[in-house]
Amino acid sequence: MTDFLGDFFDAVRTVPLIRYALLAGIVSSLTFGVVGSLVVVRQIGYVASAIAHSILGGIGASVYYSRVYDLPWLTPMVGAIAAGLLSVAVIGWVTIRFKEREDTIIGAIWATGMAAGLLFLHYSPGKSVNLESFIFGNILLTSKGDVVLTLALGVVVLALVALFYHKLVSVSFDEEFARLRGVSATAYYFLLLTLTAMCVVLMVRVAGLILSQALLILPAATASRFSRSLWIIMVSAVVLTAISNTAGFALSYQYDIPTGPFIVLLAVGFYVLSFFMRRKTA
Repeated sequence: MTDFLGDFFDAVRTVPLIRYALLAGIVSSLTFGVVGSLVVVRQIGYVASAIAHSILGGIGASVYYSRVYDLPWLTPMVGAIAAGLLSVAVIGWVTIRFKEREDTIIGAIWATGMAAGLLFLHYSPGKSVNLESFIFGNILLTSKGDVVLTLALGVVVLALVALFYHKLVSVSFDEEFARLRGVSATAYYFLLLTLTAMCVVLMVRVAGLILSQALLILPAATASRFSRSLWIIMVSAVVLTAISNTAGFALSYQYDIPTGPFIVLLAVGFYVLSFFMRRKTA
């Protein structure tokens, strides 16, 4: 164990790519733990998943049109942001106007985004696109700029949550009561969806769509099994996400296995373990 930890920390100290990847994982834990807790408490995990999958449509469209019309500024990140915000607008509008068909329409948005993205990438001229890098990510390609961008997002998210904490809590736990108290539940619902979309967008390059949505939901879902207090759930989710990222990265480095999927499996393992721990303490 000592040799294993020594080898890993030597790599962190001497190899910039590994150091940046580890920093990105730890920094993103703040964002995912906080926003993921709100998503889980509000019970909109399926909405977050739909947003994550629909982003592939924007990525595919940006790759296609940038190559066909020679638009170097139209990067996958730009396309992902546009698709994420469009999904937020459509899902928010659907939730308000068509509550009884919400799950069906959101499922259609999910499938449409994935299908459109695959078609755009398939017909994009030039070098073939590595689809796996978008779905599962490649944390070892994390740059210093990615770390800075992730940190900036974390600061913005924490500032917004701190500023609107009590209103977000009231809307998450009892939307009808919040409306009676004069809180604009619709506005804060859109704010939560926007924060969710931005979290996924900025982590696509590092973690991919699957890992992003898994880390957004699983640690917070695990933490929510042991407390009803939102701030405790947030702190616990941040810690669990950081542990999953760090341990998963270290073990995958040691045994030469794909990092993203292994981190997800660790998060799943913590969630499954919570059922047994909950049963013992109940």
